[in-house]
Amino acid sequence: RGPNIKPLPEFTPVENSFISEIAIKLKDNISTDDILPAGAKILPLRSNISVISEFTFSRLDENFVSRTKEISKKKNVPVIIAGENYGQGSSREHAAIVLRYLGVHVIIAKSFARIHHSNLINFGILPLIFKNPDDYEKLDQNDILKFDSVHNEILKDSSSLKILNLTKNISFEVTHNLLERDKNIIKAGGLLPWIQKNL
Repeated sequence: RGPNIKPLPEFTPVENSFISEIAIKLKDNISTDDILPAGAKILPLRSNISVISEFTFSRLDENFVSRTKEISKKKNVPVIIAGENYGQGSSREHAAIVLRYLGVHVIIAKSFARIHHSNLINFGILPLIFKNPDDYEKLDQNDILKFDSVHNEILKDSSSLKILNLTKNISFEVTHNLLERDKNIIKAGGLLPWIQKNL
């Protein structure tokens, strides 16, 4: 095994209730290349998630990685806010893996590109959709959000979840288009743990 080939980290499932902080707020049509740039510098590192994760969103915000680490140090969960068609472009799994490695459990967007939506689920990241797209405008980077009863509500029977913005003292609702299998994969922490659990 070469120096850049490391085993995939074990990921814990999203918790039922948690406090999160908005690590970045993104516009429409964010591509997988925006999330994790391609190129000769990164290609040889693709089997070393801890190293490759340092390049996450580097084209858009060079402080994103350090900010997510600070959020995690505070025992909060980094969350990403995005506009329409988040994750469009090439279907690179690494664009989901690096986010999960950095502690991102949830992404809230106006809409998701289909293949990236599947990749997020496979790595245990919960893709949520604004019930009212106008709520996107009310959120800002560093806002503190409170998630309650994620497993009891959205990963069980409910199609929506109310999220509290503790910074602005407002709430907003999110929904999803998860299949039953998707919910079980996210509850397990990703596709690999789900497969192992069901062997």
